[in-house]
Amino acid sequence: MGSKESTMLVMKFGGTSVGSASRFQQVLKLVQTNWQSGNKPVVVLSAVAGVTNGLIECGQLSVKRNLPAALEQLAKLKEKHLEIIKDLFSTPQPPALLAEVDAAFGQIDILLRGISYLGELSKRSVDAVSGFGELLSSRIFAAYANLNGLPTEWMDARQFLITDETFGRANPDWAEIIPKTKASLNPILEKNRCVVTQGFIGSTADGVSTTLGRGGSDFSASIIGVALHASEIQIWTDVDGMMTADPRLVPDATVLDQVSFQEASELAYFGAKVLHPLTIKPAVEKSIPVRILNTTKPDRKGTLITESPAKNDATICSIASKKGLTAVFIHSPRMLMAHGFLAKVFDIFARYETSIDLIATSEVSVSLTIDRTDELDRIKDALSELGDVNIMHRVAIVTVVGRQFRQQSGIAGQIFSALSKINIIMISGGASDINVSCVVNEEDADKAIKQLHHEFFPAVITA
Repeated sequence: MGSKESTMLVMKFGGTSVGSASRFQQVLKLVQTNWQSGNKPVVVLSAVAGVTNGLIECGQLSVKRNLPAALEQLAKLKEKHLEIIKDLFSTPQPPALLAEVDAAFGQIDILLRGISYLGELSKRSVDAVSGFGELLSSRIFAAYANLNGLPTEWMDARQFLITDETFGRANPDWAEIIPKTKASLNPILEKNRCVVTQGFIGSTADGVSTTLGRGGSDFSASIIGVALHASEIQIWTDVDGMMTADPRLVPDATVLDQVSFQEASELAYFGAKVLHPLTIKPAVEKSIPVRILNTTKPDRKGTLITESPAKNDATICSIASKKGLTAVFIHSPRMLMAHGFLAKVFDIFARYETSIDLIATSEVSVSLTIDRTDELDRIKDALSELGDVNIMHRVAIVTVVGRQFRQQSGIAGQIFSALSKINIIMISGGASDINVSCVVNEEDADKAIKQLHHEFFPAVITA
């Protein structure tokens, strides 16, 4: 079958999707199926489940000058990869792959010894250590794919995914990424070969390793998809897709067949952990659909995320929450009829680089929530010049996400009815007309989600 530009797919597999030898085998089947169908897959892999956390723990042990414990942990991580290789490959195992694994762990060993000697663990050092997980998983998969009839080339994402120097949460340098990604990957795809590369990692223009932050493999997939004008970005994970609620809280929650980028962004921001919120942004700008799929149940349709909703009618999509927040209340009679009061409030939070999640105002008060509290004391001192300030810790946002709420009367009434026995601290309607959010005590959040789901999705709730 002739190759077509329109069939270029980015297939991202998360840590649980490569958590064992059997999972690697399943991933290979999925990629082979796409390749044999005439598609051009670019495979983006996360680290083996648990490895990134394990590597970070090694760094933390090293900086505490507990190098023996760090190296013991590192040995366990190496053994984990060698066990996967042993299960995937018959004897003798590929010597080139074993040499690559040895070299990678040798480099990590050197880094840990340096961290221990200096007694310093900078964000740059954390990036250098934590990014090895993706390099290892992708090496293993590329070798396994080639041995099993899938022509594959391994590419180091640090060669083309160029970022700034914001270590720990680096930002893509699009001017560098687009030409470098095309130059690196298109020649491989044009030879009808599969590309295997890494999520999560990148590098500065000077070649210093960076990471895109937690969940950054999804972001990597989106970046690569945009650079190559992919037809679709597939996020393969351990769930069936985006759902009407967290199934751990609501067992009868159902999969959403299709949501808009805007709805998916809201759900991701407010706690739906299926994908990284920033995954949406690059894709939506190029109208590239993103599909969430289950590695262990590939026959399921998953959730398709598109630029616009499938239907334009007013409807509720899902209930989500975001915990671990702090509420800030500012009461000031001076606010009444005062121009620029909110600007002063926002300026204080901007000064201390603290984002506001949710805000509600009245004639003489402002209520808002934040998730960063490291600058809270200084923020409170600055706000005290504007009025009386009160702080409430351990609150959560519970959000009803849908579309065209302004055309659907009674949404707020249904929310209040469902939460009649729960103390609502704040309520706010989204400016985008796709969410209504309320703030509750953190211990009430799970109960609130269950009751809201029962209110808006009664047909799928059992007694």
